[in-house]
Amino acid sequence: MRGTLVTRPSCSLVAALLLLLLSSDGLAQTGALNKDPVEVVTKYLSLDRHGARLEAMSVEVLKPYINWKEEPAWGHVVVITDFEVLDDIAQWQIIDMLEVVIPVKFRVLGSMYWETAGFLPGAKVEEIRFRVKGMVGRWRIMEPILPPHVGQKRLIGFVRQAILDEKNPSRQAKLGELLAALKKAR
Repeated sequence: MRGTLVTRPSCSLVAALLLLLLSSDGLAQTGALNKDPVEVVTKYLSLDRHGARLEAMSVEVLKPYINWKEEPAWGHVVVITDFEVLDDIAQWQIIDMLEVVIPVKFRVLGSMYWETAGFLPGAKVEEIRFRVKGMVGRWRIMEPILPPHVGQKRLIGFVRQAILDEKNPSRQAKLGELLAALKKAR
């Protein structure tokens, strides 16, 4: 190409840029010890709210955030509208530099039961404390192991799909009642 000057960056410049990028917080993983432990709790609860524990295959996405190996078989789901992770350190219990207890407030609508396809309303604000500990270079939730806390909208979609997949007419009708109860829950 005539009249065009093409220059290549020196190896030292490329190495310096790469080092700068890798050492910045921009590429740090959620859960890294140099990050806020609130991020781990928030990410875990966001995935749970979107139904990550509703199906066995999707539970795997939660493994980087928790310390337990097996998820118990739950007979019910707590139906929520939202949650709030309290990021004010004054409200935490600080056990040591690598262990904290962070409160979370859930806006609960009630509980949905799998076996009976029933919904038990019970609107309330529920506060649960999450113990988070630094382990092997990452923050992990140690406890509590709670039943799934899934958003109302996600459960409505899940039950709609269950109705379409169900072959038994009486079970379909029961799921229809559950869907109506979930829709009107406030």
